[in-house]
Amino acid sequence: MKPWHYFFAMRADDLALIRKLPLFVEMADTQFEHLTAAALLQRFPPHVLLIKEGEMPDFLHIVVDGSVELFATHEERETTIDIIHPLATFILAAVIRDEVYLKSARTLTDARILMLPAERVREVFGCDAAFARAVVNELAIRYRGMVRALKNEKLRNTAVRLANWILMSDQRQGGAGKVTLMCDKRTLASQLGMTPENLSRNFSLLGKHGIRNHGREIIIEDRTALMAFAQPSLLIDG
Repeated sequence: MKPWHYFFAMRADDLALIRKLPLFVEMADTQFEHLTAAALLQRFPPHVLLIKEGEMPDFLHIVVDGSVELFATHEERETTIDIIHPLATFILAAVIRDEVYLKSARTLTDARILMLPAERVREVFGCDAAFARAVVNELAIRYRGMVRALKNEKLRNTAVRLANWILMSDQRQGGAGKVTLMCDKRTLASQLGMTPENLSRNFSLLGKHGIRNHGREIIIEDRTALMAFAQPSLLIDG
């Protein structure tokens, strides 16, 4: 066992929390019990590689606490694909298809990860209609999210992408006009498809359009100006 592995028994409140996820909320109690009976709940420190692209999936992972970065590499290049926060699964498509991971995953922060055996996920998928519908719905949501992300990168320049990311992050964090970065700026730059140097220049540019950046905090001082520059779209930003 590696020194950073900390195993925890599944608590009743953890199970209740997971049970409320759209993926599991309508499935039969007996199937949910079967699915979670062999589950592992583990705590990981930051920067631990959880899964590696090209490997076969052994588990379906659910982020209970903390955050996880999904990324991919090719030759000497690496890019951030997504950042996963509670309570969300990854990577469901590989588990259902029983095919290799197309992305790797590592913890960005201290994290608690629930791991459901992939074979049991497929068993339940084959016999519980409510769970199967939920899986299809989640895969559809993820697909539409990837289309939005592709449109965002292909149809906008980097400054506009950053402006819309700030607006969406502010909404997720309560809409108070202050965004706290949950990752380092190099990771954010990779997620938004730009270099760290370009990210720094774009923060400076957005200072003219209503924001102030200080370390890990971004303050929206003029939301109207930022909205006018970002021009958010329902067909891209949701």
